[in-house]
Amino acid sequence: MMRRIESRIDPRSADFQKFREANLERVAEFRAMQDAARFERPQRDLDRLGHHGKLFVRKRIEQLIDPGTPFLELSSLAANTEYDGDAKSASVVCGIGIVSGREVIIRADDPSIKGGAWYPLTVKKNVRILDIAIENRLPVVHICDSAGGFLPLQSELFADKDNAGRIFRNQSILSKMGVPQLALVFGQCTAGGAYIPSLSDYSIILRGNGGIFLGGPPLVKAATGEIVDHDTLGGADVHTRISGVADYAANSEEEAILLGREIVSQWHRPEKAAIERREPEPPAYDPKELYGIVPDDIKIQFDMREIIARIVDGSYFHEYQPDYGKTLICGYAYIWGQKVGILANNGVLFNDSSLKGAHFIELCDKNRTPLVFLQNITGFMVGREYEARGICKDGAKFIMVQSGASVPKFTVMVNGSFGAGNYGMCGRAYDGRFIFSWPNHQIGIMGAEQAANTLADVKVRQLERAGQTLSEAEIEAIRQPVIESYARESSAYYATSHLWDDGLIDPVDTRNALGMAISASLNTPVEEPHYGVLRL
Repeated sequence: MMRRIESRIDPRSADFQKFREANLERVAEFRAMQDAARFERPQRDLDRLGHHGKLFVRKRIEQLIDPGTPFLELSSLAANTEYDGDAKSASVVCGIGIVSGREVIIRADDPSIKGGAWYPLTVKKNVRILDIAIENRLPVVHICDSAGGFLPLQSELFADKDNAGRIFRNQSILSKMGVPQLALVFGQCTAGGAYIPSLSDYSIILRGNGGIFLGGPPLVKAATGEIVDHDTLGGADVHTRISGVADYAANSEEEAILLGREIVSQWHRPEKAAIERREPEPPAYDPKELYGIVPDDIKIQFDMREIIARIVDGSYFHEYQPDYGKTLICGYAYIWGQKVGILANNGVLFNDSSLKGAHFIELCDKNRTPLVFLQNITGFMVGREYEARGICKDGAKFIMVQSGASVPKFTVMVNGSFGAGNYGMCGRAYDGRFIFSWPNHQIGIMGAEQAANTLADVKVRQLERAGQTLSEAEIEAIRQPVIESYARESSAYYATSHLWDDGLIDPVDTRNALGMAISASLNTPVEEPHYGVLRL
């Protein structure tokens, strides 16, 4: 049995209304930026697609997925702070959709952006989406239409471990795992991009627009002097009748998509990992009240139980050790009928809250319960008293157990994520299956004011040792650039631009995003629990 959380929020209060207005403004800004990334293109680029008879990338996805089913787009604002804003969504659309009744990853090049050229963050996003496919054993449908690497930035996307070669390595690992892939070749697949259909189990190539070649016509001419058009070099008939690189030729994108859906319908449906389930029910409290709960100032504390109550089924929650380690809330709930263990910050992590979190994770791991981390954390407690108590040792236990957990992990950046608290609460480095962020979220090694004060204090002490002093104006001149830099680089938009998460979401969409993510994760069997050495 679980108890319904008793909300103590008053929607009529001045603070609720003030916070609500601030968060509605944040969400409106996010929605506007997302819509621009998704749909705003120079007319000449849209005209070029029309001239070649190409569908817009999102129209392709819409026709591919089952009617009336959702598409969980990931990293929609990738690259929003980079490349002068030219590479919207990092020039590739990625997400989870339902195709012929199967959960699949969709990875679709966007030819409306410099012909679908891959920027460095395009490569990072492609690698990440295929990492997700590997971690969750999700089949992949590639919609290929890319001019290849963006050559002016080639040194940033080609040679390193997690650069472009990792895309094809990940495809090979998926094949080794028996996870199927389908490529729909709707445009050029040049150079390394030619390996995407070549490494897929099935490939469909479009007559006229489709092309697969390691070296396109300009490179062939430059390298050999041979003059050849793209269709003769690597078009549909060459690859379906002669080379065998592609399996099927199609006369239109619509025909290719229908054929692709037919192929996916033949794929085996994996058995889901066994977790506790029950009939879903909506939260007892309106999720839109989330807007009035999260403050307009990141330094203002709030009760994360109020967040939980508007995400989980029926607002029911069984809280574990409610009177111990109170700055970390732990307990069981259901999200879309799927049982989860939730860890949510209600303040800084002390020794007791760190130990509580470590023990709760062990319990969830033993009984095969996926973990959801709701981050609003300034870090672990510091100071003489807490060092003497062994905060490093107890924090290490939390990190060790969380790192070693075998069950799927999911993180939502609800408000703040600072210092080593990010580590304990399953930040990006800790192999969470998915990380989502709210638009108000901030992330950094410490807060902007703390960083500015720390650097100013260091400078003052250096000068004092040299017999010099700084005026208040000089100290402020040190502090201000740090604050401005931190404000930009700790924002949710900077973080998602660099793929430190898997996408910004509207707070009211959290329950749905988690529901789809948890379901997708259960395609992978859960290993037996095992941990490293805990310093006792």
